Amino acid sequence: MPAFSPDLQLATLFVLNEKGRITGTREPDPLRGPRFSLIRSASSCAWAVRADVTDEVAARVDSLAREEPPAVDFADEPIHADRYVSLVRGRIDAGPAFTFPENIAPTAGLVSIDEIAPLLQYFRGWTENEIPERLPIIGIVEDGNAVSVCFCARRSETAAEAGVETAEQFRGRGLGSRVVAAWAAAICATGRVPIYSTSWSNKPSLGLARKLALVTCASDWNLVD
Repeated sequence: MPAFSPDLQLATLFVLNEKGRITGTREPDPLRGPRFSLIRSASSCAWAVRADVTDEVAARVDSLAREEPPAVDFADEPIHADRYVSLVRGRIDAGPAFTFPENIAPTAGLVSIDEIAPLLQYFRGWTENEIPERLPIIGIVEDGNAVSVCFCARRSETAAEAGVETAEQFRGRGLGSRVVAAWAAAICATGRVPIYSTSWSNKPSLGLARKLALVTCASDWNLVD
């Protein structure tokens, strides 16, 4: 299994063209992606600018990003944060990325979901066509309906990033941490690296990471439309 690196996460989150520019997100229904993404671990950095940013601005951002040191405190902003905002524009969206402990193990009572039917009662926005790209989907099912699920929000051949949903009326029961742990174990079984990321302001998501003893491995700092 490959080790986590900022380059690995960048390639898992985004489709990059021959120039290393972002052309979209790695999702069944791709989005445009951020105007600029910078991922910093304790040992290295990786970054990319969206394809529609001018070559002149992209070159200036690339020059600045090469000066970024690895992260000491993951909550700190990049040293050139103000310059990036001035050049690229956009709203800052930032947060930590986590890897999973090697001994992560699922609990009992979870199922693998490979069709749309169990997702329709409590969740909105799912489509039949996206199911293959979200696999593995690990859920807790009650009366035939999934009440909490973890799935591939984005994935590549080497890694996958978790997406997790728990129906509102079933929250507060620790279901999210159970499905995320089982999903991570399933991803590891495929030889890929499971990644969990969130924003600094998402307290429930940060709490889930603490509950699972996830390891902070990087800081994601993005400028979005």
